[in-house]
Amino acid sequence: MKAGTRLAIFDTFKTKDGSLTGEAKRQRAIISILADDTDPAGRTRTGIAQSIAKGQGISWKNIYSGIFRDIDEILLPMGIAAEEGRLPLKRGPKALQEKGVPFYRLTREGVLVSLAIGPAPGPDTLGGLFSGSGSEEKEVGRMLSLLFAASPKLAHSILGRYVESFCKGTLPELLPLSIQRLGAASDGPLAAHREVLGAFAAMPQQDRDDTLAFLDGILEGDKH
Repeated sequence: MKAGTRLAIFDTFKTKDGSLTGEAKRQRAIISILADDTDPAGRTRTGIAQSIAKGQGISWKNIYSGIFRDIDEILLPMGIAAEEGRLPLKRGPKALQEKGVPFYRLTREGVLVSLAIGPAPGPDTLGGLFSGSGSEEKEVGRMLSLLFAASPKLAHSILGRYVESFCKGTLPELLPLSIQRLGAASDGPLAAHREVLGAFAAMPQQDRDDTLAFLDGILEGDKH
């Protein structure tokens, strides 16, 4: 892997709103397509380009080179994606027809990344991800499943911070996943979430209801 190779999925513009860069959005889109598209043709470079371009209302040829680079120079070398097979070609140079066109899948590391940036996963996704793992990884996967079911935003926050640490190079690898490694990537807000959960669990039922109503009021006020 080339020095400096890294995922850009958390990169933002140096502006006040901190919106994601074009590269970050493109890499996120590629990972999402590899996570969701069951058709091999949709997971070729061209298929991915066409899918993204359709959503943006542009020509797929305009973004193909960027997608080619993301896959061949970022996702494959970093072990986020892997070639799954090749589709035969009926047209084009004979050598290319014989070799076929590669289509891709996410590795276990890639699935973990997709969970950090995508919608809350079903229990089967996390169960399958850690099915062949050791006892500690299975337990971490079980707890993440519980968190995603109870509080998707909190689960995404924990997993997102973990994957972001990997993207920034402070975490050398994504797997194996452990409580200690999640802890090393955690931040101040997680301690605040933990305090709230502990206090909420100790409250009488009426105090819980009143607290939730109070917070709902604040959230409603924030919308105006």
